[in-house]
Amino acid sequence: MRQRDAGGKCVPVYDPRGIVEAESRIVAPRVTDLNGLRLGIMDNTKWNANKLLRRTRDLLQQKFTFAEVNYYRKESFSRIAADELIRRIAAGNDVALTAIGD
Repeated sequence: MRQRDAGGKCVPVYDPRGIVEAESRIVAPRVTDLNGLRLGIMDNTKWNANKLLRRTRDLLQQKFTFAEVNYYRKESFSRIAADELIRRIAAGNDVALTAIGD
């Protein structure tokens, strides 16, 4: 695309948004009630994530009664969670919570 500057000269203008291509995926159905569910919490090891997750857990436990609350930590905040950890969280919990605590 081109636009004219104040002097009438054409200058190129670039669109920084680019093009995003994404594959469509089916998402899991949303739960309507957390009571009686198993809550999995994954700490990504960011500096304040643990504090944020514990406080969120405490607030949730004031409102809901969970069958279990399971806590997990991934190896490093700068790496994706290992496939085995994701599988354990998915297999052992009904809902999962994670957060970035910057």
